[in-house]
Amino acid sequence: MTSKGSGKQPSLARAVVVARHGKLWLVPTILSALVALCLTLLYMGGILNPNGNLRHLPIALVNSDQGPPLPGQQQTLGEQVSRSVAAATPADAVQWRQLSRAQMQDQLASGKIYGALVIPSDFTTSVEALTTAQATKRPALTVLTNPGLGSLGSSLASQITQRAAHEASLSIGRQLAAHASEQGTNTTTRSLLGDAVTVTTKVGHPIGGHSGLGLSGFYFTLLLVLTGFVGGNIINNGVDAGLGYTDNEIGPWHTRRPTVPISRTQTLLLKMLMTAGISVITTSLIMIAAIGILGMDASHLPLLWIFSYCASLAVGLGVQAINAAFGGIGQVVSMFVFIALALPSSGATIPLHAVPGFYRFLALFEPMRQLSDGVRAILYFDARADAGLARGWVMIAIGGALALLFGFAMTLYYDRRGLHRLTARPAPPASPRQPESS
Repeated sequence: MTSKGSGKQPSLARAVVVARHGKLWLVPTILSALVALCLTLLYMGGILNPNGNLRHLPIALVNSDQGPPLPGQQQTLGEQVSRSVAAATPADAVQWRQLSRAQMQDQLASGKIYGALVIPSDFTTSVEALTTAQATKRPALTVLTNPGLGSLGSSLASQITQRAAHEASLSIGRQLAAHASEQGTNTTTRSLLGDAVTVTTKVGHPIGGHSGLGLSGFYFTLLLVLTGFVGGNIINNGVDAGLGYTDNEIGPWHTRRPTVPISRTQTLLLKMLMTAGISVITTSLIMIAAIGILGMDASHLPLLWIFSYCASLAVGLGVQAINAAFGGIGQVVSMFVFIALALPSSGATIPLHAVPGFYRFLALFEPMRQLSDGVRAILYFDARADAGLARGWVMIAIGGALALLFGFAMTLYYDRRGLHRLTARPAPPASPRQPESS
């Protein structure tokens, strides 16, 4: 270090001068522009046209009508309504599942259907009564919702079902009104026959009042992914600074620890061990804050904690593996893997049945979809394996195993090739030599 009065201090560069060098702008500009473009296309592309992208949304159609058919007809009105409802929806937009009441309740409780249309057992009989002079009210069809699959998905199913049921009601009314006119029925009866059926909406599978209208599962999953992602990067940077491979800079304070000679493989092992330990704390705090302090509705708490810990840990291990393989740009790569591609393909806010095919493809392996299905199964569907919990566990195991295999395969390869991270700490600049006095 130069002593006071020993010579002139080196002149400091000015920002406006350095900014004139085009190469300094090149990489940050290209990367920032690509990130902005890709994020916009990914996020906005999945939400702008859910009705236009709707494909095979599963809705139950329960026909309990026991008849008998109206005079001169061979089918009950329930069977006619079933055909009319299917015909009233665009081809391939809805997957109408002909189920019994028991099957419907089971699929509502396992999150396999977004809603249901129920035709009561006395439907034909009650409609036939409208043609008599004693008719005073219309028979009813019941639309059931499933808010555990998200407010938007349940709302889409409800709108489609109500619209189809209303079209069926008008069709039946036209038939009955024509027949009633021939018999000279009164004005009240003809008015009832014009729109013959009342459509009522009920909740098919209730969830708690502190469940965010079915969105608490998504946001809880998002917290698990974010803590795994952000925590993994914090651990990565903290270990590198602690081992002396990067500078530690906080505000105006700057330190550089002595470099510890350690292989890439052992460094990755250290980061993964710390990730496993710190995830215990972060997972516990998420549950304490969400459930204990904010009062989120939740059951199966031990199972929820174990699943949440494993989910966050799998994300953290993936972050460490990607950073070990790609170095400084690894944080951008892991951001796309765990955040940018995962959020629009999660199916937790907009159903996968209402997004473009590219997002349905991503949902096959992107972690957010697998984890949100598991969390929703625990929170809303009594921890049923077939509600997404089994798939969640399988994908956590696969994701964790891939992170370990990929991370250690890359670091072992780098170590064997002699691509070590060990760099000497830069020496301070030498003091300029003073001329000897004569």
